[in-house]
Amino acid sequence: MAGMTGTHRIMRVSTVHEGWTKLIVATIRLPDGRTITREIEDHGSAICVLPCHPQRRTAVLVRQLRAPVLYASGQHETLEAIAGIVEEDDPAQCARREAEEEAGLALDTLDRLFTGWTMPGLSTERMHFFLATYSGEARRARGGAAGEHEDVLAVEIALTELARMVDAGQLTDVKTMLLIQSARLRLPALFAG
Repeated sequence: MAGMTGTHRIMRVSTVHEGWTKLIVATIRLPDGRTITREIEDHGSAICVLPCHPQRRTAVLVRQLRAPVLYASGQHETLEAIAGIVEEDDPAQCARREAEEEAGLALDTLDRLFTGWTMPGLSTERMHFFLATYSGEARRARGGAAGEHEDVLAVEIALTELARMVDAGQLTDVKTMLLIQSARLRLPALFAG
């Protein structure tokens, strides 16, 4: 922009809450010298994975309580791709751990698709997206990580049904829609009727 000098610079950060996530307020100096404040939610990187069974032409998603969705809409559960916070250095290792914890699945293959900011206007979260294959069966009872109060139910759904749900606007989780659409582009034969 004309008349701007310098660069953006964080001048001060104040933590207003620290728990599972950290909420901070950053004071930022703009290139023209003005300062602004921005609220930031900080919990680090995350993964999401869509495990597909090539022979059955199915995928495993999970149903679970999401408090923000309940608060905002009254919807008590979401149907979404397996996801979690990266606690190790390797996002692929995290994807395998989350598939086991949330769905009782051992992944046969795991292919990294891309990494992107999920909500850059609010959060520091960068999500690593994966497609995977599995050959076993998903856990039939509710499960999740011990100590995290998860109540997750694995659901195996035909890929053609997932495509129909995306097209009809019946899936509301953006990361799940993105993974299904990516799978449709990369593995079109699995979605053929």
